[in-house]
Amino acid sequence: MISGALIVLGLMLQIMPALIRYLHKIKFGQTERDEGLESHKKKNGTPTMGGLAFILVPSIVYVLFALFSPFRLDMNTGIILLAYIGYGLIGFIDDYIIVVKKNNEGLKPGVKFAMQSVLAIVFFLLYRSVSSTGVWIPILDKTIDLGFLYFILVFFMFTAETNAVNLTDGVDGLCAGLMAIALVPFVLFAMLEGVPNVAFLLLLVVFALLGYLVYNLHPARIFMGDTGSLALGGLIAAAAMVLKQELLLIVIGFVFVAEVLSVIIQVTHFKRTKKRIFLMAPLHHHFEKSGWDENKVVRNFWTAGILCALLGLWLGVM
Repeated sequence: MISGALIVLGLMLQIMPALIRYLHKIKFGQTERDEGLESHKKKNGTPTMGGLAFILVPSIVYVLFALFSPFRLDMNTGIILLAYIGYGLIGFIDDYIIVVKKNNEGLKPGVKFAMQSVLAIVFFLLYRSVSSTGVWIPILDKTIDLGFLYFILVFFMFTAETNAVNLTDGVDGLCAGLMAIALVPFVLFAMLEGVPNVAFLLLLVVFALLGYLVYNLHPARIFMGDTGSLALGGLIAAAAMVLKQELLLIVIGFVFVAEVLSVIIQVTHFKRTKKRIFLMAPLHHHFEKSGWDENKVVRNFWTAGILCALLGLWLGVM
């Protein structure tokens, strides 16, 4: 397991410089919003779609290990890979439109949501064929069968998580670091539950993110784009589903939840009162507006992410 993770890390460190040069060459650069922070305007032109690397590298390595090692491509890992690549493809289409048009419109929100919804339905149907509609309740240590309501839960998990992770990707190193932190408890859950295939796949993604972070920390030389953020949201939602840790996803990924809630609260309050609660949403921009530099935002948000991961891990094993 460790050897595969180190292979992925080594490949990422080798591939990323070449990918950055190639994206520069074809002018696939970031276009910052006109209404965005002034300090972010200098990021215009920074290569985007870096998520391609941390999607493809661990996915290919896992498939190769599945061919020549005890690790297998089963229903659980198949669903996780399909979610990872499927949502990544939606993000890639969005990024491609943004890069070609040199604006931040991309896919129409309705079209993007429809595509995300279709994938959520597919994954529910796939998983429903091999598992129950029960949800484990932490602390109470009880499992409740939700029946048809489980579909609503899964639909919400995939659509909400992909958008939450997407909104969090706004500061150098923030999203990739938070996701690497959040995936660790799920690696441990998979090992404790006796599903080493899932643990290995998620561990490969963690190490791929570590390799990506070398080039994404401030000042970032590359961004993941929607390609990476939507893929990561789909990945962790799928992992929570197959490991039956749906509710702990909220705890472990609470920083992502806080980011999307800040946007919902800001928009709702502004429509009603024409006043803002936050200086700017999502939440990380509020703290930037308050005077925190990007490194301070990342340090504090990573710390919050670690605390949430530890709490979720404790709830999951107590």
